[in-house]
Amino acid sequence: MTPCKCRFCSAPLTTIFADLGMTPLANSFVAPEDAAEPEAFYPLQIYVCDLCKLVQARDVETPDAIFTDYAYFSGFSPSWLAHSERYAAGMIGRFGLSQASKVVEVASNDGYLLQFFQRAGIPVLGVEPAANVAAAAERCGIPTQVRFFGRAAARELAAQGHRADLIAANNVVAHVPDLNDFVAGFEILLKPDGVLTLEFPHLLRMLAENQFDTIYHEHFSYFSFLVIERVLAAHGLAVFDVERLPTHGGSLRVYAGHANAGGRQASEAVAALRSQEKAEGCDELDVYTRFAQRIAQTKFALLEFLIGARRAGKRVAAYGAPAKGNTLLNYCGVGPELIDFTVDRSPHKQGRLLPGTRIPVKAPDEILKAKPDYLLILPWNLKNEIMEQMAPLRSWGGRFVVPIPEVEILA
Repeated sequence: MTPCKCRFCSAPLTTIFADLGMTPLANSFVAPEDAAEPEAFYPLQIYVCDLCKLVQARDVETPDAIFTDYAYFSGFSPSWLAHSERYAAGMIGRFGLSQASKVVEVASNDGYLLQFFQRAGIPVLGVEPAANVAAAAERCGIPTQVRFFGRAAARELAAQGHRADLIAANNVVAHVPDLNDFVAGFEILLKPDGVLTLEFPHLLRMLAENQFDTIYHEHFSYFSFLVIERVLAAHGLAVFDVERLPTHGGSLRVYAGHANAGGRQASEAVAALRSQEKAEGCDELDVYTRFAQRIAQTKFALLEFLIGARRAGKRVAAYGAPAKGNTLLNYCGVGPELIDFTVDRSPHKQGRLLPGTRIPVKAPDEILKAKPDYLLILPWNLKNEIMEQMAPLRSWGGRFVVPIPEVEILA
């Protein structure tokens, strides 16, 4: 494979952060009739830039191939909908959004977020590259343009009258291969006094809690606060606040606006997080090169549990078909011989097979029929929500298992 360069600063990439072997695309679910067909596997190697410290994957597939027909629909997670409703209420109150405002969401998925602004009478626009997901938003009355976001798209949207008072970009900045083009689009589309909010998994939490399963090909970049602040600044955007969120195992919500817009002073939270990341070594290579050592230990522990359960005659099923679960199962080499099936609330995943491992995906009520001894929670960040939904598991002595940060059997 030819040498690659940092997608932010163009420095050569030479330092490995994590090597998870060969895996399929995490959301490339397989139809049962295609179970015997070949499947494409790609190297899942993650580097850290020696110069700017951006953690990033090699490009192995085009965005068109990954996102044009997408299996993830945000609206099927009750906890994510509740999070989105709180966000909308918070932004309306904090920034005085009204019927005269415009809210644009980049990577708007099925309209899960914009619906809450629309209900408040605020004009909205979604920008979503996956046509099948955008169609679901349109059916719900959310105006959506099917396109990838960047400089060209931002100029066209601005020319159409869509300059934004608020741009929301939740869990998307990690998904873009051309990072500079993408972020430059925000500066173009944002009104002079507008606000940009970005939400993304916090790299510091990944490092601290061994969240290696959040690595997959759709995630091109993994951000510390120090790095995202530099990226935004390079495109004329200044961070003025930051919040720590529990979502996705620990995320950041970063607030930014035009660097030349007056009246906004950076909050104490900004200075505090900068200081913490510097103190914990986020500007030093050592903290990144140590990460790979923990990954193998998790693999050993999960395989020991699953093999031990099988040898003891126990049945194991899984809950969820998230991208993180597919990374974990493929890296560990786990298939239907160790996990009978998994379940998911999304009908778009039910009846299909997990990529690579070919574990069947069923509806959640299959758990009540099969009565497994153990339920492995693949979206471990939602474990409390899932344990509540699947509480009847305890009635036949079943137990829950989470794999991250380490394998743990829960009552």
